[in-house]
Order: sequence, then C-alpha cells, then structure tokens
Amino acid sequence: MAELSTDAVAIRRRTVTLALLTAAYFFSYMDRQILAILQEDIRRELLLSDTQLGLLAGFAFAIFYATLGLPVARWADRGNRINIIAIALALWSGMTAVCGLAQNFVQLLLARIGVGIGEAGSSPPSHSIIADLYPPEKRAGAMGIYSLGVVLGAAGGTILGGTLAHFFGWRVAMFAVGVPGIILAIVIKLFVVEPRRGLSDPAHVQTHTAMPGFGEGFRSLFADRAAVHLVMGVTITSLIGYGHTAFGPSFMIRTIGLDKLQIASIVAPVGAVCGTLSAVLGGWLANKAAERWGLHSQAWLVLAMKSVGLPLSFLFYASSDPWIAVPIYWASLLLVNSYLGPTFALIQGLAPLRMRALWAAVTLLVINLIGLGLGPTLIGVISDALKPSLGDAESLRWAMLTFAAATPWALFHYWRAGVWLKRS
Repeated sequence: MAELSTDAVAIRRRTVTLALLTAAYFFSYMDRQILAILQEDIRRELLLSDTQLGLLAGFAFAIFYATLGLPVARWADRGNRINIIAIALALWSGMTAVCGLAQNFVQLLLARIGVGIGEAGSSPPSHSIIADLYPPEKRAGAMGIYSLGVVLGAAGGTILGGTLAHFFGWRVAMFAVGVPGIILAIVIKLFVVEPRRGLSDPAHVQTHTAMPGFGEGFRSLFADRAAVHLVMGVTITSLIGYGHTAFGPSFMIRTIGLDKLQIASIVAPVGAVCGTLSAVLGGWLANKAAERWGLHSQAWLVLAMKSVGLPLSFLFYASSDPWIAVPIYWASLLLVNSYLGPTFALIQGLAPLRMRALWAAVTLLVINLIGLGLGPTLIGVISDALKPSLGDAESLRWAMLTFAAATPWALFHYWRAGVWLKRS
C-alpha cells in the first residue's frame, strides 16, 4: 500500500515535477549561455581572442560536463535522482557567480570548468525521471516541455545578462544569474517526489533486472541502428546549434550592428517566444504523428521541420541589415528548435528500462564532447583564421555560414533513423 501511495503522489505531482525539472534545465542553459551576450565585454577587458572565447563556451566546459555525465548517470540508475539534481544545481549556480570574480583567462576558464562539473548532474537523471512519469505515447510532449529549458534558458541568459551588463557590467550579471539557482535547488529537494522506476511503462516491462555496467550500456546503444542515427543526428545538430548560439550575440553586435541592450530587450524576448512555440509544437506534433503513423514518423518530422528552417538560417547569416535579418532569425527559430523533445523521447523509448539514465548520459557525452566541445571552439578558430583577410565582422559571418552548411548531414541521419524505426 505504501508503494501504491507513493506512486499515486508521484503521478499527481508529475506536472509540478516536470515544471521544476524544466526550471533547473532553464538555469543550466542560462548559466551556460550567459557568456555569449557578455563575451564582447569580456573580450575587450581581458584581451581574449575568438579562439579563447570558443574554448570558454565550448571545449573547456564540455570536457568535464560530458565525461562526468557517465558516473552521474550510473549513480542516477542506482540512487536518488532528486538529490543528484539538487546538489548539481547548487554547485553550478555557485560557480557561475564565481565567474564574475575572474581577472584573467585562466581564472575564468577554471570557473567555467566548475560550471561544467555541476551541470553534469542535471540532464541524465531528469530524463530518467520524466520517462518514469510519462507513458511512451506522451513522452515526446513531456520531453518537448523539458527542452524549453534550452530555449528559455539561452534567452534568459541573453535578456538578463545583456540588460544587467549594459547598466552594471558583466561581473554583476554573472552574480545575478548564479545565486537564484541555489534557491531553486532547495525547492526541488523539498517538493519533488522520486518516482518508482518504470512507473508509467507497460506492465510487462521488467523493473527488477540486474544493474548493467558501462560497457553493456555502450554496446546496447550502439548495437541499435535507429539509436545510432538519432545520436548522430542530434550531435551534428547540436554542433551547429552550440556554435551559432555561442557566437550569435557577437555576430549581431559585430556584423549586423546591434548593441547588447537591443539584443536583450528586443531580439531575445521574441526569440524566446518563437523557440518556445517550436519546442512545444514539435513535441505535440511528434505525439500526434506517433499516434497516427508510428514512432518512426517522429524522426521524419524533425527532418521536415529542419529542412524548411535551413534556408532561413542561410538568409539570416548572409544579411547585413539588422531589421531584415532579425525577423528572419525569429522565423527560423519556429522550426529549428523542434528536434530535442522527439529525439530524446525516441532514445528513451529505445533504451532498456535499467539503462535509461545511462543511455541519456552516453547520448549527452557524444553530443557535448562533439557538439558543445567543438562547436563554439571551431567557430572561433575559423573566425580567427579568416580575420587577416576579411576583418572582424565578415570573418565571423563566414564562420557562421560554414556551420549552417553542415545541416544536411544531420538531416540524413534523421531520415535513416526513421527508416530503422519503421523496420523495427
């Protein structure tokens, strides 16, 4: 009876749980992406190159964030996931505030590493909890809501960071976005119920199998061809997206002539609405497509929406007039952020029950080492390489366009994922 009572409470509170996990994801992305709107100020004060900025936003953060995700996922598949999330949130929020104290590149690098270490404890246990609270036919919609943390967090970092930096400087902005996350960590610890594993799965699913090892987790994922293509698709998409996000505000400032306050007060708020609509609509359409045509159609839905959004991305990065470029950017956001919910829901649906957090961690390891690690770093390297011939503004434009041109590679993998899902 006690177990049934706990199950009932977990289901009754699942909307609150999803909201709080999404809020934690929001803080994760806000603390991660605030650097983008501040980096022109940081570049001038600390005398940094684009390559150094790319390392701060990318590889230095990602190497710890990604690799520590595996032991955290192992812990999450065994222990209390709520405790893990609360501890991680308090850690990365505190380290974000510490970034505001940095006096040189090395100090800022170490603080960013600390943020990455903390954020390693967020997503794998959150994915696992959401999969336990929502049945397969509703999971893409729930993951779509959770993925709003990416869109809203990046926008929140831009809005708050840009506004605070404009009036008070970049150091105050770092403090202001870091401290509230510690309060949220306490709220999550107090109000979120740890659900039973497999709570929302069909009754025939076994929940008491032996705990698998890391090797078995890797082998099982990479033996599933649909899962491999999904991981490849989301990794390449993230490589492009992380690179563009890290240097997006710099592109708008250097290349098309906006200032921080315009980006914070106009571009980012409307962009947040467009990105939110994309994530929610993408999850909703994915659920409807799965009900009508089967789960494979979710991969092809991502393919279709990103194919339509690709020309808009090219137009944005090729534009010179800010008030032509910005509406194109908003329109592209309605399409390009639709991939996260369906992709992670499909991966969680393919994962064995006792490996859900581990599969999420393996996926995030690949995404973050390649996507987050290399994306911003490579854009910085390309921009620095082109500066002698093109100058500050145009070198960054061509770096961004080069990344956008890699999108068809990701689209191929989403098509193949749909093929393998349909066959199975």
